[in-house]
Amino acid sequence: MANLPDEIIQAVRKSPGLTDRELTDVLRGRAAAQQPINQAARLLEGKGILLRKRRPDNLIGNYPSGVDVVPTEPRPPTVVKNHDADALSEDEIKKVLEGWLKADGWETTVAWGKAQGIDIDARRASERWIIEVKGPGSRQPMRVNYFIGILGETLQRMSDPAARYSIAFPDLAQYRGLWQRLPSLAKTRTGISIILVSRSGQIEHLSDEI
Repeated sequence: MANLPDEIIQAVRKSPGLTDRELTDVLRGRAAAQQPINQAARLLEGKGILLRKRRPDNLIGNYPSGVDVVPTEPRPPTVVKNHDADALSEDEIKKVLEGWLKADGWETTVAWGKAQGIDIDARRASERWIIEVKGPGSRQPMRVNYFIGILGETLQRMSDPAARYSIAFPDLAQYRGLWQRLPSLAKTRTGISIILVSRSGQIEHLSDEI
């Protein structure tokens, strides 16, 4: 039996341009939730297998890219040993966020691996979104250092008054706790939000206390 990504690829080849809702109706039925289809389609886009772009009716459709296998990455994701098995690495988070942003109409510039500069610089018309990303770390003290360090990096990036600024981490309980304990005043004064990314590709964007 074909898995969900294979089913999506087959359906899109047969009917290019289907939205996530239409794919859900075809593959799982009208009563089914579309989130699993949405997540799988974004991951396929991140791998270069699907193209997600707006149709004439302004809805985002899924189109085959002509790629049948995952292309070789020019900069492979960083491997972090001895960390939570359910946590994504820094480059894996960037890849998921890149697909998520592109699906919403953003154009992205990503600093892969150890490249210097803004981790994700996204632009859409006159909008700009700067995102700094950190991986899971191997120990709790390291995660605290990551959290404090990324806040400092983000503050140093705040040169564009019109941009929005976010920090991104794998969805781990410790990072949620660190964000919750950050004073609400600090969040509102700086405007910094947090993005948490699960192993399945689920994204949660929070701008105030959890």
